[in-house]
Amino acid sequence: MIKVLIVEDDPMVSEMNKFYLQQVEGFCAEGWASSAEEVLDMLRENSYDLILLDIYMKESNGLELLSEIRRRGLRIDVIVISAASDKGSIQEALQNGAVDYLIKPFEFSRFRAALNGYKEQNRLFRTQERLNQSELDKLSRFKQERAASQELAKGFTRQTLQTIWRAVVTCDLEYFSAEDISVMSGISRVSAGKYLVGLTEMGVLEMDLVYGSVGRPVQKYRIAPNGKTLVTQYI
Repeated sequence: MIKVLIVEDDPMVSEMNKFYLQQVEGFCAEGWASSAEEVLDMLRENSYDLILLDIYMKESNGLELLSEIRRRGLRIDVIVISAASDKGSIQEALQNGAVDYLIKPFEFSRFRAALNGYKEQNRLFRTQERLNQSELDKLSRFKQERAASQELAKGFTRQTLQTIWRAVVTCDLEYFSAEDISVMSGISRVSAGKYLVGLTEMGVLEMDLVYGSVGRPVQKYRIAPNGKTLVTQYI
């Protein structure tokens, strides 16, 4: 299990990143910090594999923190998640060893691609002493999400996808949940959720986190602008 430290000074955004993280197999949110000082204290006391790092924080600058982590020789990987889209910030982050850079707001499929790419890199570095060129080249491919492929993802069937899609197009809600589609299709909520996530990664659906008055955020979906065209490749 890859242990992750989330560095974000907005508790709601931190919780959203944790929620996203929990949707990707192989990762565990082991801590949350809201300032550089807190991060450095936590790194002295705990061991993490990966930091999800925001740049803009009220009391800290994420780029300065990343530079300090490298200066201290701390062996931990960093994925930057930030609204900073200027060339200087991105270049500085990458030059200081960030393994990926996500610009807010980002789609879940991009977040998932970043983590899966990192997971493959982590696996190779943990299990092999030497890498050949093809293995190195494979790492770059894992960091890119293919939005559309005529091959269905492993574990998906065309018949179930057709059932899910029929429920989606007949749903009269602007945003619908896995529970809504489960009721309409007769497919379990877990399976409906898996297919909705898959359709989102294909670019067919768009997903947002909706916060209610109490409890955790709920994933809600709607058909993407070109979703009805894209889905024809699969059904």
